[in-house]
Formats: sequence, structure tokens, C-alpha cells
Amino acid sequence: MKKIFVINGGQHFAHSGGKFNHTLTGLDQSYFTEENGFELQVTDINESYDPDEEVKKFVWADVVVYHTPIWWFSMPYKLKEYIDIVFTAGHRKGIYRSDGRKTDNPAINYGTGGMLHGRKYMLTTTWNAPETAFTLPGEFFREHSVDEGVMFGFHRMNAFAGLAQLDGMHFHDLEKNATPERVDAYKNQYLAHLEGIFSNQEIAYQA
Repeated sequence: MKKIFVINGGQHFAHSGGKFNHTLTGLDQSYFTEENGFELQVTDINESYDPDEEVKKFVWADVVVYHTPIWWFSMPYKLKEYIDIVFTAGHRKGIYRSDGRKTDNPAINYGTGGMLHGRKYMLTTTWNAPETAFTLPGEFFREHSVDEGVMFGFHRMNAFAGLAQLDGMHFHDLEKNATPERVDAYKNQYLAHLEGIFSNQEIAYQA
């Protein structure tokens, strides 16, 4: 059994109900079943949690799956709070030991003190911005991809803890142009993505 830990970061706030991230979490629950060879734990950041128990989930998991909408070019504040609290609670308890540097030469080896080596993570993000805002010359994100631009720090955070990156997915135009057809297409694409990543055991789990 492969152990999957899903974090639903779709915060309920103002006009945002976190609906699509909830949908993605439901698709995870339909895919990561015992019949398919998985054990699954899920955390919803809208619900109360025990930081020490959340640390145990990170340590337990083979793969951590993060689902987050993008609010003002970052993650929602409850997901950021969750990470701040849980990663701090995980200091020397399984998430990270130190920043990796030694006092005799503090100029090198920053970011090598993680304790989650051998585990992987996958990120999905949901956007109002269309995909073309990232790809077309002269558009807003200056031809920087989601992973190389807005979410670069998020990926380094996971690397700091020792987690290795799996290919994720980014879902665009889900506010101004969130048609039923777009949502259905994205759901099908996500299930195909899960199959492509997790049916290949060597790619998904090789440390």
C-alpha cells in the first residue's frame, strides 16, 4: 500500500467557497482507494487540527498532495498558517532538523536539513488567470510558468523539508470563465494525470 496525504487548501472566504479544490479532493478519494493499492489521509484547512498529528501525517506519507487556490499571487492565509504551524511543530520531529548549515562554515549547505527525504509531493493550483497570461509575450506573468514564478517559494519550502517534486497541475480561468464544460474537462484531465503519475510506481516512489 502506498500512503497518500492530501491537503485541501481551498479556503472558505468572501466569494470563494473552495469548490473546485473540494472537487479535486473528492477525485483523490475516488482514486486513492485500498482497491487501487493506496492508503489515504486527508486534511481540510477549514477544519480544526492538531499540529502534532499533522506532523505525523507528513512523516507517514509516501506522497503529499497539496491543493490550493491562488489568492493575490500566493496561497490562502489559512493554508499559509497551517504550513507555518505544522512545519514549526515538525522541527526535529520528522519534518526538518535544521537549516542544514554547520557553524564552522555557515556559508554553504543551507536548505539541507530536511527530514522527509525519500518522500514526494504534488501541487495543484487553481486560478482566475487564463493560461495565456503565463505563456504569451507581453502578458502579465512575463512568460514565467506557475512553478518558476508565483509558486517558486512553495517548491523550495518543500525541498527544504526534503520532499521531491512530482509533476503537478494548474487549473486556469476558473472564475470569470468557469463553464461546466471547462470544469468537466479539468476533472477528466486530473484523473488522467493521477493515473499517469501513480500507475508508474518507479517514477512516483523512487527516492
